[in-house]
Amino acid sequence: MDLGIEKKVALIIGGARGIGFSTGYEMALGGAKVVLSDIDGDAAENAAKRLADQTGADVIGMRTDISSLEDVQATVAAVTEKFGAPEIAIITAAIVDDKLFMESGPEDWQRMINICLYGPLNVLHTVLPSMAERNYGRIVCMATDSARVGQARLSYYAAAKAGVIALVKSVAQEVGSSGITLNVISPGATDTEIRQTREAAMKEQMGEDKYEARVKKVLRMYPMRRIGEPEDHASIIAFLVSDRASWITGQVLSVNGGFLMA
Repeated sequence: MDLGIEKKVALIIGGARGIGFSTGYEMALGGAKVVLSDIDGDAAENAAKRLADQTGADVIGMRTDISSLEDVQATVAAVTEKFGAPEIAIITAAIVDDKLFMESGPEDWQRMINICLYGPLNVLHTVLPSMAERNYGRIVCMATDSARVGQARLSYYAAAKAGVIALVKSVAQEVGSSGITLNVISPGATDTEIRQTREAAMKEQMGEDKYEARVKKVLRMYPMRRIGEPEDHASIIAFLVSDRASWITGQVLSVNGGFLMA
């Protein structure tokens, strides 16, 4: 499918691994100039080199602390100097805590809000002006199905992502007349590095037998009988930033193997 993104500048924050890197691969195949940005600058640069070698596309990697407006502004300024102002912005950066709410505290909440809600606020506020000037822009943010239905041990993560959904829907109404679309992907359980780390800790805590029983229970909740792969989300993000999705904005699309049907 021709995405219509050839030569466009795609900024992917959280692009060093997981869904972000897989999305970068789709953007590169579509002919975009790709920026893989991540809190881990070395990982971003290594991922960019790997992606360039795989696709032959123009790719750079750089460090960005999404929780800092000044850092996001500096990243966008550097991208603009190198490639031009971003026409596509994809925000996959996130953290996940596995805690009961009563075991959490203000430091946990603030860290989550800074990255998972203030992060998208910082990116949107930085990239939207140039997109509005050109009457073109494509933005995709990541949420979670727990933001829509709630999930034990993910309370303040779900709350932050619910804020992202409200943010995207509201801003989409403000900038639609400027040719800018904003949408949200809401993943189910996906085999990313973040999940692998969380699952490893859970396995150590629960023991082999109890953990394997839990895995089987989780899979029964998915009609497709598997958890997601980063590529499952990357292909949908590629569609949402393509010319074929130019009349889709303010939407939340669950990509979850049937876990939530609402």
